Amino acid sequence: MALGTYAMAQVLLWLTVFGDFYRGSLGVAVAASLVAVDSQLVFLWLFLSGRNQRFVDASLTEPQVLVAIVWNTFFLAHVDSVRGTLMVIYVLILLFGVFQLPPRVFARCAALAFIAFAGLNLWEAYQQRLQMPGQAILQLMVLFVVMIWLTLFAGYVQALRQRMRQRRYALQAHQDTLRGMMRQLEDLVATDELTGLFNRRHFLRMACRALEEMGENQCHGLALIDLDHFKRINDVHGHAAGDRVLQTFAAVARACLREGDVLARYGGEEFVLLLPNADADRLMACCERLRLAYSNAEPMGVNIEALSLSAGMTLLAADDNLDEALQRADQALYRAKRSGRNRCDAAWEESDA
Repeated sequence: MALGTYAMAQVLLWLTVFGDFYRGSLGVAVAASLVAVDSQLVFLWLFLSGRNQRFVDASLTEPQVLVAIVWNTFFLAHVDSVRGTLMVIYVLILLFGVFQLPPRVFARCAALAFIAFAGLNLWEAYQQRLQMPGQAILQLMVLFVVMIWLTLFAGYVQALRQRMRQRRYALQAHQDTLRGMMRQLEDLVATDELTGLFNRRHFLRMACRALEEMGENQCHGLALIDLDHFKRINDVHGHAAGDRVLQTFAAVARACLREGDVLARYGGEEFVLLLPNADADRLMACCERLRLAYSNAEPMGVNIEALSLSAGMTLLAADDNLDEALQRADQALYRAKRSGRNRCDAAWEESDA
């Protein structure tokens, strides 16, 4: 926009030259044109080099307005009868700062434009070259009124922008609050309240997604885990003690598992474990490590002689069905409990037999 405005101003300059309204020499007109072009090249260099980012106002609006006011005043100094007509260029220059300059800075630029135009007429009056003093006074009054109006309008625009900015910040704050609430709701929907682990629904969703994203040569480990004699613990020690045992298992499991492993409460005292990219040996080692760690745990505030768990394990391939895999793990878990509990059985062991 600045380049376009300067181009139009150059056209007006040369129209005054060819129309015999320009009092300066042809060399002065050429010099004024070159100065305008050079000033814009300097600003262009500042923007392209990134040096404008060093200033508070990276758009350099005030310097551009000040340069334009000086150039326009020099231009008007070399015309006489059409000076009042070309005075409107001051308005075009100041319109560049309406949306960018703070009210105080805009008022300073408007005052400079008025003082420059008034000084130009006073200088000519001092040199007794002012042909129509009454007309010059009228032009000054018109420019004064226009500058006052532009200053008030710029203040109104800046106040409006400030209100819009505050509303945008408030809206953004509300959006952030809503996002936080949505995340909390998602956590509540996906998390078991007692243990802090994922719940069954969220686990099934994650497991289905993991199956869909599996490569042909990948393999996941799947295990169903049941806490042994949990009903007896509830009956003997109470449900509060049973809740503490469930929380103890969840804490032990978090310490034993790596990041990326998925553990969820499947229902009651039963849990389900998904180990991404795990073979049979790694799945067996993980379940055994978890079994031993849980057997050595001591629930706080509860005196239970022995804790143990049973696990049924299977492997998931890319073409597997999740329900069938869970059924295999459940059958392995049943064998583990039937064989005396406190052990980990694998579905592939039965197939090997």
